[in-house]
Amino acid sequence: VSAKNCNDLAGLPDVDGFLVGGASLKPEFADIVESCKGRGGQFGPFMVDVLAYPALVGLATIPAVVPVHPYLNMLVISTVIVYMGCHRALAQAAATPGEAVAETVSKKDAMNFPLHGSAVLFGLYMVVKFINKEYVNMLIAVYFFALGAGAVVQAVRQPLQAIPAVRKLKTHVWNIKWQFWSKDAPPEKLEFNGLDVPLLAIGLAISVVYVSTKHWLLANTLAICFSLCTIEMLSLGSFQIGCILMVALFAYDIFWVFGTEVMVTVAKGIDAPIKLLFPKDLAAEKLQFSLLGLGDIVIPGIFVALMLRFDAKQKLHGLPYFRSNLVAYLLGLCATVAVMHFFEAAQPALLYLVPACLGAAFLCAASRGELKELWAFTEEADAPPKAETEETKKGK
Repeated sequence: VSAKNCNDLAGLPDVDGFLVGGASLKPEFADIVESCKGRGGQFGPFMVDVLAYPALVGLATIPAVVPVHPYLNMLVISTVIVYMGCHRALAQAAATPGEAVAETVSKKDAMNFPLHGSAVLFGLYMVVKFINKEYVNMLIAVYFFALGAGAVVQAVRQPLQAIPAVRKLKTHVWNIKWQFWSKDAPPEKLEFNGLDVPLLAIGLAISVVYVSTKHWLLANTLAICFSLCTIEMLSLGSFQIGCILMVALFAYDIFWVFGTEVMVTVAKGIDAPIKLLFPKDLAAEKLQFSLLGLGDIVIPGIFVALMLRFDAKQKLHGLPYFRSNLVAYLLGLCATVAVMHFFEAAQPALLYLVPACLGAAFLCAASRGELKELWAFTEEADAPPKAETEETKKGK
């Protein structure tokens, strides 16, 4: 523990205090002690898990037995996913380097994302248009079989780690050398405990039944797990990178939805858990669904998660940036649904969500006089400097 990470660590639910060694002789010891006073888990990812996870399960399953308006279910469940994913992302930010699994988006990644996404999207469109859908969906089913099982394990494992008995389980380590063709390749380290085995069995069972039946409820289960894990493990390096990514995908979404039939064709033509399905009428012979792509949850979600980490790093009580952005996300989604219903046509959700989230962040900063701090916010300040490459040396 150090003065740099004590505030994040103090917010975790399974941290009651710190055992401090040599740091007690340094001035930063006072900061470490102060971080444990009156925090109450304000920034902890499990502060409402007692309600959030059961609520999410209920929201996902109730529409299968009780008619729920698809728009209402869409608004509530997507907001809950973003809320939970953001707090899971905060736990990743507070984790030690050896335990963290989050990947950071660079400025180059953010600028190239729409190009790469467009290439993949158009490729899928060509496949849907000119290749038998049965073969395509068979290949996708195989791909999502393993991916879905892993997502279920990751999504369920984290909240269960808050249980003391689970944290005491023995961790087993296997060194697996899968690159058998290379003698110098280091083995991959696989760590697991007694909880991971039954969770993997459950994840595989859900994937098997989904591939066999393609039931919408199981598709939603996997899609929710994908969304939670992606928001948790994908981190924006800075506020500026977040703005670049949001604006780039804003243009991407508008072009592919309004300018072509590509986005809608792929969404309807590919039978995979890449969207949430909300049944319109359970009594109908053939169910009709309202759709929400996972990108409309994950992309704004990682930006809202960035705002939560900004609140935590700045030690802002009341989480003003996170709360304003979460409300903005909900309002942006409400606008999407309203326009979609009025015009009876598919809408690019990011057309409404991007201005809502970016606007909320800038308005909150302007009202608090913190525009400079927000614009300069980065999570890469504490990263060790990269080693000089040959190109860098030549440039000098």
